[in-house]
Amino acid sequence: MHGLNTPLKEILGGKTATAFSKNFDINTVEDLLRHFPRRYSTRGELTEISSLQPDEHVTIMAEVLSVTRRSMRQRKGSLLEAVVTDGRESIKLTFFNQDWRERELKVGRRGLFSGKVSVFNNTRQLAQPVYMLIPGDEEPDEEAVAAFARPLIPVYPASSSLASWVIERSVNLVLDGLDPLVKETLPTEVMAAYSFPHVVQAFTFIHQPQTMTEVHQAREKFAFEEAFVYQTVLAMRRRDAESALATARIASANGLLRRFDSALPFQLTDGQIAVGDEITQDLAQSHPMHRLLQGEVGSGKTLCALRAMLTVVDAGGQAVLLAPTEVLAQQHARSIKHMLGALHSEEGLFDSSDGPRTKVTLLTGSATAAQRRTALLDASSGAAGIVVGTHALLEDRVQFADLGLVVVDEQHRFGVEQRARLSEKAVKGQRPHVLVMTATPIPRTVAMTIFGDLDVSVLSELPRGRSKIATHVVSTTAQPALVERTWKRVQEEVSKGHQVYVVCPRISTTASDEEVSDGNNLATVEDVAAQLQTGPLFGLRIAQLHGRLPSDEKESIMQKFNQGEIDVLVSTTVIEVGVDVPNASTMVIMDADRFGVSQLHQLRGRVGRGSVAGLCLLLSSVDMESSSWQRLQSVAATLDGFELSRIDLEQRREGDVLGAMQSGRRSSLKVLNVLRDEETISQARQAAQEVILHNPHLEGLPQLTMRINAILQQERSEYLEKA
Repeated sequence: MHGLNTPLKEILGGKTATAFSKNFDINTVEDLLRHFPRRYSTRGELTEISSLQPDEHVTIMAEVLSVTRRSMRQRKGSLLEAVVTDGRESIKLTFFNQDWRERELKVGRRGLFSGKVSVFNNTRQLAQPVYMLIPGDEEPDEEAVAAFARPLIPVYPASSSLASWVIERSVNLVLDGLDPLVKETLPTEVMAAYSFPHVVQAFTFIHQPQTMTEVHQAREKFAFEEAFVYQTVLAMRRRDAESALATARIASANGLLRRFDSALPFQLTDGQIAVGDEITQDLAQSHPMHRLLQGEVGSGKTLCALRAMLTVVDAGGQAVLLAPTEVLAQQHARSIKHMLGALHSEEGLFDSSDGPRTKVTLLTGSATAAQRRTALLDASSGAAGIVVGTHALLEDRVQFADLGLVVVDEQHRFGVEQRARLSEKAVKGQRPHVLVMTATPIPRTVAMTIFGDLDVSVLSELPRGRSKIATHVVSTTAQPALVERTWKRVQEEVSKGHQVYVVCPRISTTASDEEVSDGNNLATVEDVAAQLQTGPLFGLRIAQLHGRLPSDEKESIMQKFNQGEIDVLVSTTVIEVGVDVPNASTMVIMDADRFGVSQLHQLRGRVGRGSVAGLCLLLSSVDMESSSWQRLQSVAATLDGFELSRIDLEQRREGDVLGAMQSGRRSSLKVLNVLRDEETISQARQAAQEVILHNPHLEGLPQLTMRINAILQQERSEYLEKA
């Protein structure tokens, strides 16, 4: 008998265990048993061949239609070609110098065929596939007979060196020797409340099912279990936050916040007022605020954050704004100084003029030694009420006189460990209030799964006077006239005194370019800028912006663009978030199919930020019948970020949600689908909160503790890599 933590090499042998580790990072019995089948076949069911995609590694059930053998023309040897069918379509199997397979692949035989789908001469094929034939009149293999005697055949995520049936045999071997008394992840009371099968039975149901009912029972249990583990982590964080101490921060009667509000040239939206009230109430408490502020692009989140920062400065504390990129940090510093106007002071705390004022200082990784010394002194002395920066703020040498509020912009770019690292810089024994922001609208179920330790505020209302954005998709291959019209439209916008962004997926075409992901001829900043300068936009003031430029050069370019000295800014996605140039009316996105739905929504949010109507043109060379084209049309059809975020998640491969949306977590969802399983997540959330309330240290739950520690360890590893 063996337990869940037993190393695979003790059961399967070194060679097979190494293959599992190398291909799937599977090292223990539990790792293997949680490598669940992706689907199930029955003896009489053939795989729909029309659904197979190139470059996909597949295992299909099919019937041999024909077999031919011929000599190869260009080299010695023979080529055996077998065609298998599902009754409607077919796919070719090719074998080099393996004539003996002709004796096995008889017409009419059925089997499982595993390999990578490729295309040769416009015909799909599996080259050198491995296969296992269903026992027929030939000499039967007892193990194969037993496998195919079951009504349901599991089909696993496989690789070239580990076929689905090899994985199945390994799973069966491990499962047969599993200790029937292994510990559950779920507490006993939760198991009883939902009548879940014991973990060993659940593993049997999902790997060796007799009916699909057993599969569904196992999937329900494992989906709940996955949700429960993450919700327990979040419940622990919420418990820790609620038990921590913080200094209550209340704005003074005639302080910075009151003066700032009085000087605003516009009225706050109802949403901004409501969110401001929620934040004010949180800041007045003696335990730290932990709030997520999410909202549409351009809904005014930064203004809400600034009002929170001014509340803290009014109360004698300091506020920090952590941004993911230097461009965004610089933009925030400029924007905050501009919004403060006369309330900003270069002397800060030591300003002797009448009335409250504060200093805004900037700290980034590429700051000069002199700039760094000034920023560090401003922070540690308290001269700066507001400090804006990037990951450089996390360094040990950065200290504060009285850190009262941490604002994290674009939360999905930072891990929990990084957030906590900055919080540790508060006065000893205290924690700062924390406000995290995201301009990527998040469906409720995803928010519960990822940000369940935070209170959530939503800004869905755009500021008064904000223009809508028209979005159109242009095919660079099928609609050349519209491509030409695109650049004429850019000229027209510039002639009206407006400015334009042109966004490219890559910086350059150099061989060392780390962004090169394939051989496609993708648009680059350098090439597009040069082509536009000498071609359709000749005579316009064109500049380039990307992450490889020195910090001071990026800052200079953004200032010139902000001041109207640049007509067209050709850029990578460094302008994706936070950049605010009200005079920019138009954006052209090259190879738009290379960007995600939410990213496209973020990018186009850079235009239409003033009174001028916004225009976003999505250029792509993909086939107009393809799913990629339809995805672009979805973006063009709506400005509702919440709807687009749902579309985005539905189109991702299942299990990517945590890895894509929360830095510091490895994608690890095996069964849970955060969009489909809303009720499961909600139930798991409630159950986890009850467990933490009555058993805060998880006593008697070693398996749950181990899985939670694995998540926390992964977060720390991610943090150390980024630091």
